[in-house]
Amino acid sequence: MSEKEWKSMSDDEDLTILAEEIIDFCNGLEALVVKLRTQIKKMLGTAEKWNWNSDKIKWEKAEGFKGNYEKSEDVNSLDFKELLKDLAQHKGKLTRDGWFYWTFKNGSTVGRKKRTERKA
Repeated sequence: MSEKEWKSMSDDEDLTILAEEIIDFCNGLEALVVKLRTQIKKMLGTAEKWNWNSDKIKWEKAEGFKGNYEKSEDVNSLDFKELLKDLAQHKGKLTRDGWFYWTFKNGSTVGRKKRTERKA
């Protein structure tokens, strides 16, 4: 492999890493915005009413390239179906009660991960 090819490959890897970091940053900002909106609604007395309870959904532990998470395909649960609808209304991602939820590409599996407080 020539030096030029090596440099090009290295640049592509750097760009991929940078893109992943930017996406992680944007996801963190999105979670912060959702949390702030929820707090403002609580203060104003207009808090959103949730029509699903994550405790009533069967979750199984899983591990991905970004660490441990939980996933569910509990299609027999009404709460799971309501969660899927809620996720669809939020473009497949949302944060609630300290948990980040997302829909997998297959559209019938939901993942969740506990949000950690980030220190500045």
